[in-house]
Amino acid sequence: MIAAIYARKSTEQNGVNDEEKSVTRQIEHAKAYATKKGWVVAEEHIYTDDGISGAEFKKRPAFMRMLTALTPTPPFRVLIMSEESRLGREAIETAFVLKQIITAGVQVWFYLEDRQRTLESPTDKLLLSVTAFADELEREKARQRTYDAMARKAKAGHVTGGSVFGYDNIEVPADTPGPDGRVKRSHVVRQINDAEAAVVRRIFADCAAGKGFKRIACQLNEERLPHPRPRASRLPGWAPSAVREILHRELYRGVIVWNKTKKRNPWGVRQQRPRPVPEQVRVPAPHLQIVSDALWQAAHERLDLARQTYLRGNGGKLWGRPASGIAGKYLLTGMAVCGCCGGSLEVRSHDHGRQRVFYYACSTYRRRGKAICANAKEVPMVRADEAVLATIEQEVLRPEVVERAVARALELLKSQTGTSAGQREQVLADLAQAEKELTNLTAAIAATGPLPALLEQAKEREHRRVSLTERLAALEAAAQAGTIDSGALQAELREPLKEWRTLLRRHVAQGRQILRKLLTGRVTFTPRTDDHGTVFEFSAQGTLGRVLEGLSPKPGCPKSAQGVTSPWGFEPALPPGGNPHCAPTDQLQTTTKNQ
Repeated sequence: MIAAIYARKSTEQNGVNDEEKSVTRQIEHAKAYATKKGWVVAEEHIYTDDGISGAEFKKRPAFMRMLTALTPTPPFRVLIMSEESRLGREAIETAFVLKQIITAGVQVWFYLEDRQRTLESPTDKLLLSVTAFADELEREKARQRTYDAMARKAKAGHVTGGSVFGYDNIEVPADTPGPDGRVKRSHVVRQINDAEAAVVRRIFADCAAGKGFKRIACQLNEERLPHPRPRASRLPGWAPSAVREILHRELYRGVIVWNKTKKRNPWGVRQQRPRPVPEQVRVPAPHLQIVSDALWQAAHERLDLARQTYLRGNGGKLWGRPASGIAGKYLLTGMAVCGCCGGSLEVRSHDHGRQRVFYYACSTYRRRGKAICANAKEVPMVRADEAVLATIEQEVLRPEVVERAVARALELLKSQTGTSAGQREQVLADLAQAEKELTNLTAAIAATGPLPALLEQAKEREHRRVSLTERLAALEAAAQAGTIDSGALQAELREPLKEWRTLLRRHVAQGRQILRKLLTGRVTFTPRTDDHGTVFEFSAQGTLGRVLEGLSPKPGCPKSAQGVTSPWGFEPALPPGGNPHCAPTDQLQTTTKNQ
C-alpha cells in the first residue's frame, strides 16, 4: 500500500526541543512507522511545511499540493502524521480538511498514538471536534505565552526581534551557565552604530531642508552610503519607502515602541492590523537616541506641511493606488521589467506640443538613482504596447502555429502506436505476475507473521507493481492517438484563438488579463544604441497551454506545469527543455525604436 507523509513545524512551538519537533525528525519517525505497518512510502509524496503556523491553510505550499493530489484519484492510500495538530490548529478548517482526505479514500494514521482517524460514526466526529478544539486552545495558549514573554522584553528595553538600521544587536550572556556547563544568551540589547547613525541624522536633516523621499534616496545611493540590508530578491541600496520608514521610526528619538500592530486575525491567519494606542508599549530609551528632539520636530513639521499642501491641491482626497489592488490602467505595468537591473517599468509622461505623451521607464532609476541602475532611457508606451501585441499575435496566437503543433504531436504519438501494442501485452503479463506474487507474499505474512525477508520482498513487488501500472497508463495513452480527429481538434481551437486575438486589443483591462495567461514571466526591455539612435529590445516567454483551457480533454490527459489541462496528445508537441508535461512555449523577441 502506497503511503504519503505530511510533516509541519509551527512557528509557535516555543520552548520545545527543535531536534525533536523538526520536520526531519517527523519524517524519519513516519517512515519507520510505515515500515512497521508494511506500507511503501512514495518519496514524491512526502510533504513538509517548515516554520508555518497551524492556523495557516492556504499559505502552506506543501499542504496545498497534498490536497491537490487527492483529485481526481489520490496516488496514495495512507497519510501518516505525528499527530492531528500537524494538519492544523484551527478547529473548523482542520475538521473540513480531514473530511476531504478521508472521503477521497485515504486513511489517516498518527504514529505517536498508533491509531487511525475515522469519521464513520457520530462518536468519531465528536472525538474529532474535541481534539481539534484542544489543538486550537493550545495554539492560543502558545500565542499568549509568546506575547507575555515579548512584553517583558519590551518593557525591559531588550530586543524583541529583528535588527534596525542605525543599531547593532549585542547578545548579553546569562549570569550562570546552563546544565551543560555552557553560558547561554540571556537577552539582546541594541547599541548605536556610529556610521549608520550618521546616515540617519543626514536623512532627517535633508527632510527638514525640504527634500523628498525619492531625492534623498537617490543622493544616498550616489554617495554609496550604508543602507539597510535588502530583503530577499530585492536590489541593494536606498529606496523612497526605506527613507519614509526611517523618518517615522520613534526609536531614533529615544523611544522604544512595541505592539503597534497585530500580525494575525481571529482565525489565526497572518493579516497585519494596527493595535489601539492603549495596548502599545512605550519605553523611554535616551541611550538609544540618535536624532535630537529639535531635528525630529523640524523634519516632521516639514512632512506635515507637505501633506497639507498635497491634500489642498487634491481637494482633500488621497490620490494613489487603491487599497483593493485594482488592476493598472496601462497594458504592461506590473508585467514589464528593465533588462539592466530587473526593476519594474513604470509609466511617465511629458508634454509634447499640446498633448502629453506617455513612456515606460525604469522605476529603479527613477526612485533610487543612476548609482543603482544607469538605464535613463524611456520607451514610448504606444509603440511598446503595439510591438508586444503584434508579436504575441504573430508568434503565439496565429492559428497556423497551433495547428502545426497539433499535427506534429499527433504524428509523433501515432508513430509510437504500432510499437506500443507489443509492449502493452508484455507489461500486462508482467503486471499480472507482480500482483500474483504480491498476493502470495501477503498470504504468507498473514500466516507466519511480518518476517523481515517477506516484508522486503513484498515492498519490492509493490514498487514493481506501481512502476508497471504507470508504464501501462503511458502505453494506453499513446494507443489512443489513432482515435483523435485532427481536423475536428483544429476546428475547435480556432474559436478560442479568434476570441483571444479580439479581446487582446479591445480594452486595456481585458488585454492585461489575456497577457497574464499568454506570458510565463515578465517582458524584459533592454536599451541599446545603434546608428539610428536608441533601440529597445524586448523578450518574453509565451505559452499556448492556457489557450486550450475549456476544451474537452480525453481521460488520462496530463496536466501542464501551469495546471492547465490541454487536449490529449497536444502538450508533447513543443516541450521546452524536453519536459513532456509543459505547455508549448516560444521565445518572443523583437525591437522597438525610441523616437
